[in-house]
Amino acid sequence: MATSATHYRKHLGPVYPWMLGDLDAAFARGAREIDDLPLPATRGAALDLGAGLGLHSIALAKRGFDVVAIDNCQALLDELRSRARDLAIAIHLADLLDFRDFLARQPQVIVCMGDTLTHLAAASTVESLLASVAGSLAPGGVFAATFRDYATSELKGEQRFILVRGDESRILTCFLEYQEEKVVVHDLLHERQNGRWHQAVSSYPKLRLAPAWVVSKLSEQGLEVKRDATASGMVRIVATKA
Repeated sequence: MATSATHYRKHLGPVYPWMLGDLDAAFARGAREIDDLPLPATRGAALDLGAGLGLHSIALAKRGFDVVAIDNCQALLDELRSRARDLAIAIHLADLLDFRDFLARQPQVIVCMGDTLTHLAAASTVESLLASVAGSLAPGGVFAATFRDYATSELKGEQRFILVRGDESRILTCFLEYQEEKVVVHDLLHERQNGRWHQAVSSYPKLRLAPAWVVSKLSEQGLEVKRDATASGMVRIVATKA
């Protein structure tokens, strides 16, 4: 079984833009998610943890923030770089846990969107990251995370087989295998080449993070926390630093 970093580098990253489908629509959704946040009136620094191809980095930069974008998948960051053009986005191929190495000043906004938190190695790693985020935010700053709730309930039987996307030349399906603290995601990619179908399979673990636990860890850091859900059903956590 691969780590999440290896899984994205070798398997999912190269097809991720295709997986999203209509990229203009995807970037529009990312922009709406940023607009839904209680952004500070003063536009300073922002940090995007697990930035990927920039669904939120670009939106933040267009709203006047100087963005630091961090991800460990080169293919996705190459896509972000091609779209960033002259926007104020500093792009770093790095482990998001090392984000403080790339900050020149306290960020007013930190986002960790799109299920990134569940990709971390353990709950203790998430707790450490949240503490670092709380300590790094500027006064009045905002932290936002979205992630899938694999903890509250489990998909059963055939529900665990999910068609992510398919067209005439490529099909991506995932299968979920639940464990006590993690869910193993098996991504099956079928691609048609020279008239024949080829299969590539890679698996990696995701954390079963309980939303209430994430809220409690942020609250312990002195942040004011609100929880709701996105239109796609992900948990959304928004925390502000008084």
